[in-house]
Amino acid sequence: MAAQWVLPRTGEPCRCRWGLRPGGWCFGAFFRRGIAGVAGLPVIYSGQNLSPKGDKERFVLPAPFRKAVTESSAGKNLLYVSKHPVWDCLVGYGESRRDGLMAEIDRDHEMATRAGQPFDRDMRYFQLFDCAEVGFDNSGRFVIPAHLKALVGIGEHIFLQGSGPFFTMWAPDVVEKLEGPQWASAKAACASLMKGIK
Repeated sequence: MAAQWVLPRTGEPCRCRWGLRPGGWCFGAFFRRGIAGVAGLPVIYSGQNLSPKGDKERFVLPAPFRKAVTESSAGKNLLYVSKHPVWDCLVGYGESRRDGLMAEIDRDHEMATRAGQPFDRDMRYFQLFDCAEVGFDNSGRFVIPAHLKALVGIGEHIFLQGSGPFFTMWAPDVVEKLEGPQWASAKAACASLMKGIK
């Protein structure tokens, strides 16, 4: 007998067939909920920008990023900022991605179990929920907590790089030192933007 695919909470049949979770819940519904905005469509961050530090230690969230964050946070000017677990940069995203992190942890756990690898759920919670809530005004001005700036060497400027379900914030001199062809586009964009303000 075929397994029944149902959506969590509503119990309605699901046709996406992304994967079946324990209890007959649809895995795809959980994952998509984690990156969807108020209209139910994925919130995607793309492109690059540069923000110099202004008065009161404030940076400015560029309009395309600001619009995506506001959509992700159900119309609120609310940004979540954390240290990237591998790269020397910060990660920014809206509320819908944070709400989907539990599903992301479940997915990682399931993948590790299938591969016969150990999985520290508590450490994964710690990594993904070690974020700061940062408000911004209608012009996009926001303050990055001092301890997060210090972790990645942010000073007078931040380089913003869209990365799909989140965006990254870098110190330009850190970007300049990145090695490997995978960073070529980001390095060129950052150098060009920095040249434009000098």
